[in-house]
Amino acid sequence: MTLIEAFQRYIDENNLVTHDDRILLTVSGGVDSMVMLSLFVRCGYTVGVAHCNFQLRGAESDEDEVLVREEAARCGVPFYNQRFETAAEMERTGESMEMAARRLRYAWFDELSRAEGYTAVAIAHHADDSIETFFINLLRGTGLRGLTGISTQVGKVVRPLLFASRREILEYAAANHIPYREDSSNRSTKYLRNKIRLGLIPRIREINPKFTSLMCRNLARLTDAQLFINHGIERIRETAVTSSEGIDTIHLDRIDPAFPREFVIYELLNSAYGFKGDVIDSLCHALEQNATGRRFYARDRVATIDRGRILVAPIAPEDECLTTVEKGTPRSYCGNAVLYYEYCDIDTIKNFGVPEQIAQVDADRLQFPLTLRRWKEGDWFIPFGMTGRKKVSDFLIDAKVSLPEKQRQFVLLSGDDIVWLVGRRIDDRYRLTSETENVLRITKEIV
Repeated sequence: MTLIEAFQRYIDENNLVTHDDRILLTVSGGVDSMVMLSLFVRCGYTVGVAHCNFQLRGAESDEDEVLVREEAARCGVPFYNQRFETAAEMERTGESMEMAARRLRYAWFDELSRAEGYTAVAIAHHADDSIETFFINLLRGTGLRGLTGISTQVGKVVRPLLFASRREILEYAAANHIPYREDSSNRSTKYLRNKIRLGLIPRIREINPKFTSLMCRNLARLTDAQLFINHGIERIRETAVTSSEGIDTIHLDRIDPAFPREFVIYELLNSAYGFKGDVIDSLCHALEQNATGRRFYARDRVATIDRGRILVAPIAPEDECLTTVEKGTPRSYCGNAVLYYEYCDIDTIKNFGVPEQIAQVDADRLQFPLTLRRWKEGDWFIPFGMTGRKKVSDFLIDAKVSLPEKQRQFVLLSGDDIVWLVGRRIDDRYRLTSETENVLRITKEIV
């Protein structure tokens, strides 16, 4: 079967699109998306091409844009281009490059689809991308749901190349003289995905040359298993979860004792409310200790242990969202952000001037466990580079921070001292000095 025949078959079997749809193709200029454009055009679908120029690679980014524009013209399909000030957006929000670029492009795809009448948005992820996602999530400990790879369809977003391997796509491009450009960042092992793509998977493929097809079958089975679990969890939810006045109560005594309780709790809290795996692990540990009153936070929900029950409610505006950070904790969550903690020797620090979303503090001055909470009136600290105290409220006013941003502002404390006004300024008492030996590096990312 040719790639074009397999492409059409995959679309039909999964009911992704029809010839009545108007499909917006997201084309970067790389081989995957350029092949996707060719396949859709050859199959006679009505398509338009959307290209994002994130302006992060100088002339390379502009040359990608030119190639995609020319190929869209050659195919006789509409071309839409958007240039993003990605670096400035990263600076504004504290997001990683991947997070900022993802948010910007999907918001634009949605806006463009509504304006131009596109009924589907096609993304050129393929089988190898899905396998890499499996390993990324495996290393991050996301649970079974994260091991199902990339979804074929989510809302109006479809992924019609998930049946094809990277090798099959490259062979099609060569046979059909499809022009494409190689992103130089794909060769960098700075990113986890590239480490897996360039380092791990080739070694596994040496052991089993049929690794890609084997993993595709594994992912299909894991997806079926998750669907089965979803159905079972919904049955449990009907019995074990009640709702009243905006508060959901998980009655643990209504969960069949034959079921693995921690797994059920994970599925109930993760799927419906967005609690992360390590937060749920801490909650389950607190349950074993009968720690009534302990509170645990997701992005917009708080779970409270209450005499063998778990109460889940929206976070109240006055809730300080207090959590503790033990030494060695890899990450913690505050509002719509996650903080990553990395301990390192001072000799490994190459750059002492870091963006506001990163804090580098003297680890030996810290008193553990640290405390993470929303700021409150009366809080003060000594901003880095200053000698006197400053109220947090005054600092935020001087920085012209909006009211919604103020409500999302967190502080990280050692004892009663603010170590970091999160995402803005460290306390001068915890700065790196000539006497510093050990460093705690904290990175804030929006989730």
